Amino acid sequence: MARYFANAPETLVPDALAGFARAHPDLVDHQVEHGFVRARHSSPARRVALLSGGGSGHEPMHIGFVGAGMLDAACPGRVFASPHNRQIYEASCAVAREEGVLHIVKNYTGDRINFGIAAERLAHRGIPCARVLVDDDVASDSDDIAAGRRGTAATVLIEKILGAAADSGRGLADLASLGASLASRSRSIAVASAAHTAPTTGLPAFEVGPDLIEFGVGIHGERADHSLRQEPLRALVERMAAELRDALRPAPGAQVIALVNGLGAVSRLELYAVLNELLEALEGQRLSVARSLVGDLATALDMRGFSLTLLLADDEEVALFDAPVRTPAWQW
Repeated sequence: MARYFANAPETLVPDALAGFARAHPDLVDHQVEHGFVRARHSSPARRVALLSGGGSGHEPMHIGFVGAGMLDAACPGRVFASPHNRQIYEASCAVAREEGVLHIVKNYTGDRINFGIAAERLAHRGIPCARVLVDDDVASDSDDIAAGRRGTAATVLIEKILGAAADSGRGLADLASLGASLASRSRSIAVASAAHTAPTTGLPAFEVGPDLIEFGVGIHGERADHSLRQEPLRALVERMAAELRDALRPAPGAQVIALVNGLGAVSRLELYAVLNELLEALEGQRLSVARSLVGDLATALDMRGFSLTLLLADDEEVALFDAPVRTPAWQW
C-alpha cells in the first residue's frame, strides 16, 4: 500500500494550498475564507479577468498558472472534485474587470454545474460573464458518453494564449470567441502503465495487467475502454499521433503547438524521449511544429502515464503563446 506524505487525507489540499501561497508570496494571494488563489500582478490593460479551476490533484493546473500573462484567479476543489459555486462566485467578484470575467472550464459535469451557478449569480449582480468550455480528450469522443469529450491538458495552452490576448485589451466577446475556436482546434490523448494512488485508501484506482498499458485514460482516474500490449515507444507515440490527426483532420503543412504532458510519475528523461518520437511522427504527417512544450502541467496525482496534445494555431496565436508570462509554474 502506497501512502501519501500528509497529516490526513482530508487535510492534504488545504495544507498544500497554504504551502503554495507561502512558496510564492510575490505572485499569488490565497484567499482562505473563500477558497481561491488570485494573482498579485496583472496587466492594467486587461478589460476582462480570466478565471479557471477544478479538482485538486492536477497540479500545477490550475493554481500554478495564476499570475501575470495567464489567470487572474483559480478555484481548487477537493481531490478530483469540482470547486463549489460559492468559491467561483467570490473569486469572480474579486478579480472582475470593467468588462467582466471569462471562465475557462473543463468539460466535466460538476464543473459545468458549479461554474454555471456562479455565472447566474454574477449576472444578478450585474457582472458580465462568459465561458470557454475545453473538451479536448479524444478517448471520450463517443456517442455513448452523454457529457461529451473530457477537458484535459489543452486547457493549459488555451489559458496561456487567452492570457496574452486579455493582456492586449480584448473584450469579453472577443476572448470567448477566441477560446471557443482554440478549444475546437485542440485534441489530447493519454496513456498509463499504472493508475494513480487514491489518497483515502492508499490503493491504485485500477489495476493494469503485466506488459499492458491503458490507452485513453482520463485525468480523474478514469481507466481506458481498452488495453494494449506494451510496445516500443515509437510505435505507441505514432499510434497516439494518428488518433490526434484523425480527430483534428489538419491540412498538409498545418502549424501546431505540441504538448507532452506527464501525468505525475513519469520521469523527465522519458518525456523528452516521447517528444522526440512525437516530432518524428508529426514530420511524417507533414505537420509543422511551431512550438513544443514538455513537463508535468496537468497531472493526475501519481499516475504513471503521459498525454499528448496538439493545438492547430496560426501565426498570431503562436505569438500570443510566446508572450511574456510570470506564474509559479510558467515563466518566460
